[in-house]
Amino acid sequence: MRPVSLRKLAEAIEGRVIGDADAVIRGVAGIKEARPGEITFLANAKYARLLRETKASAVILSKPDPHVSCAQLIVEDPYYAFSRVVSVLIEEPYRAMGISPLAGIGKNVRLGSDLSIHPFVTIGDRAVIGDRVTLYPGVYIGDETEIGDDSILHANVSIREKAVLGRRVIIHSGTVIGSDGFGFATHKGRHYKIPQIGTVVIGDDVEIGANVAVDRAAMGSTVIKRGTKIDNLVQIAHNVIVGEDCLIVSQVGISGSAVIGNRVTLAGQTGVAGHLSIGDNVVAGGRTGVTKDIASHQVVSGYPALPHRQWLEAQAVFAHLPELRKRIKALEIKLEQIGKQQSGGPKKRSTR
Repeated sequence: MRPVSLRKLAEAIEGRVIGDADAVIRGVAGIKEARPGEITFLANAKYARLLRETKASAVILSKPDPHVSCAQLIVEDPYYAFSRVVSVLIEEPYRAMGISPLAGIGKNVRLGSDLSIHPFVTIGDRAVIGDRVTLYPGVYIGDETEIGDDSILHANVSIREKAVLGRRVIIHSGTVIGSDGFGFATHKGRHYKIPQIGTVVIGDDVEIGANVAVDRAAMGSTVIKRGTKIDNLVQIAHNVIVGEDCLIVSQVGISGSAVIGNRVTLAGQTGVAGHLSIGDNVVAGGRTGVTKDIASHQVVSGYPALPHRQWLEAQAVFAHLPELRKRIKALEIKLEQIGKQQSGGPKKRSTR
């Protein structure tokens, strides 16, 4: 990390300094681990007691604390500010490396300015590469694909034909964009491939993790909208639409033609069935199974998906089901005995 004065950091993140604004920050660390020359932050009040013991040169806070001996950087959102501070400290000015002679460039490719195209990159015919794009070794760009300005594709990413990526898109190693959707017609017991002739459209500021598969549409487009962040090992099927600023966590699977609203969070291993709609601002807990539409502004969990509080209540009962079954069986026997007693038991035949 490059050394930056606390004053410069405050200017970069629009914060206010209390204490030594000329202190030089050379690194970041947690409250307990921080040493002189490093900056830390407090986002959770339960760790406030640790501020008195921290060895950091500065701490990022939401309001001044008179008990803190080091410099303070006051901001509205300390966690967000900390992420920006890290970016400032590690950020190096972009320097274009140019186009490696070991890269394969197709016919009629439109190349932007200030590019960094590493060895063994392959770019198909009629592709469009924006300005300041970085393509690491082993990247494949299919025919007629468009890559927006300032995008970064890490090693061994594959972008199939006719896909469109916006600006500042980051894609991590091993991800495949535009692989064929899983479409087959079954005829007389055999499965015949349905050609997937659509594409994938990815908006600005999307980040996609490692080993993700985003399938091309059967017809039309699979769409991931602006600002969405996708973790590693996620499957997004053909004709899915994912809204803006969503968080899609590891091992999520979204089936074909599902529509995901804006600012939706799908926690790890959540599955979404095909042709469903999830509204805006929905949160699905880990391993949720979404089998029907979910309206906006809900928190759901479980399989099938239930309102989170209802699912917690059901989980509390689940562990006691064997015991409850025995008790219910005992009550049934007792009720049967009471019924026989109230009816006087079997009637005796008269001897008269």
